[in-house]
Amino acid sequence: MHGLGNDFVVLDARADALPAMTPAVARALGDRRTGIGFDQLVLLEPSATNAFRMRIFNCDGSEVGACGNASRAVALLHGEAVTIETGSGPIALEPLDGGARVDMGAPRFGWDEIPLAYPMDTFNLPVGWEGLDAPMAVNVGNPHAVFFVEDSHAVDLERLGPLIEHDPIFPERVNVNIVSHAGSDHLTLRVWERGAGITRACGTGACATAVAAIRRGLVQSPVRVTLPGGDLVIAWEPGGTILMSGPAAESFRGTFDWDDYS
Repeated sequence: MHGLGNDFVVLDARADALPAMTPAVARALGDRRTGIGFDQLVLLEPSATNAFRMRIFNCDGSEVGACGNASRAVALLHGEAVTIETGSGPIALEPLDGGARVDMGAPRFGWDEIPLAYPMDTFNLPVGWEGLDAPMAVNVGNPHAVFFVEDSHAVDLERLGPLIEHDPIFPERVNVNIVSHAGSDHLTLRVWERGAGITRACGTGACATAVAAIRRGLVQSPVRVTLPGGDLVIAWEPGGTILMSGPAAESFRGTFDWDDYS
């Protein structure tokens, strides 16, 4: 499946259990030359507290707590409104025609909630990397640093993305968002995803970016966020939860031999 070109392998283990997922298996499946290939792997499992549990693995094998595009894909796959368990807490999914709306929960701004290595102002982080400076830090189920620039396409994200992702001030690494103001309710965005690199779209990145821009008074909710793969609409009011709406699609179904990747 994919959401705006951010692609996933979805393994449904809600009724029939699968062997244990490990970082090595996720990396092997994620290799686009010798495996299936994906930005993230989504594993659906039973849950003791919600309808089911969604686990998310990046193509480098690391497990993360949230993925907005994957959430829309799962909503489309499930086919009805539902609240599910994720590593970052419960989220509500509602399928729409050709996509879904997801309640991603409330954003977090505390330095220890991002998390950062030590206390600092998350509204304007007093840090910079070769002209990219003073980002806002936001956690929307995973950590994001949001940089506002004149032209998001002029930034060498392929080079700077991994430098920022792995900077010691982000002990759990960070997603890097490069955003330009395109109008009173419109932003353009490119994202370097921790553990995956540059992707055509990032749902949590769009959420974090819209929240940051609203907090800085640049845009009003709802916000259209244009990514290389297409548009998402993000609605948020201070003190509330984030509603993300956008498309998702199934690409194909298939089978593989687990032993080939373990």
